[in-house]
Amino acid sequence: MFFVNLPLSAQKSATAQRMEAQGFIDITSLDSTIQVSLMYARSDNFTGKILYTDLREAYLHPKAAKALVHAQKILRQKRPDLSLKVYDAARPMSIQQKMWDVVAGTKKNIYVSNPKNGGGLHNYGMAVDVTLCNEATGDTLDMGTKIDFLGSYAHIDQEASLVNQGIISTQAKRNRELLRSVMREAGFTPLRSEWWHFNYISRAEARAKYKAIR
Repeated sequence: MFFVNLPLSAQKSATAQRMEAQGFIDITSLDSTIQVSLMYARSDNFTGKILYTDLREAYLHPKAAKALVHAQKILRQKRPDLSLKVYDAARPMSIQQKMWDVVAGTKKNIYVSNPKNGGGLHNYGMAVDVTLCNEATGDTLDMGTKIDFLGSYAHIDQEASLVNQGIISTQAKRNRELLRSVMREAGFTPLRSEWWHFNYISRAEARAKYKAIR
């Protein structure tokens, strides 16, 4: 009996191989300490459905991937006990359409980019949904809301008021601030309405210079 070692590409899903063929990078190939738990590979997201049926890896455009690795280094310098945990990264436009279909015609449609308008930066591999976790256990820190919470409690410009009202804790606010500090230092820009979402470039630049993921 003998065993054949398959090429790494052969072990990856069809979606993962398409991502790599388009030039996107599995972030853990650059830094294996960054933890990944794709929320759309599970049903506990705002859609209530599994959207990534064959994807478990987090891919980004090389520029954004390198910046995320830099953010991890900054975090580990400040807090060696913590790690970044990625919940979503590059997202095919076909998945974006499924997400849009859930919120279309509702008040929550402001939280999801419409594919007909070019989608959002996830669709270019230039945005990442990320939180902080314990490096050893993987347990996420208190951020006041679950990731993927569509509502004002996740807005970063209302945190002081949310603390005063007792809606989120002072520690949750501090954790959000630490995450933003690390990501900003690495070159990312936070999204006002989602404490977990960070863009690496603007939509205008993405649409002018890059192709959306299909």
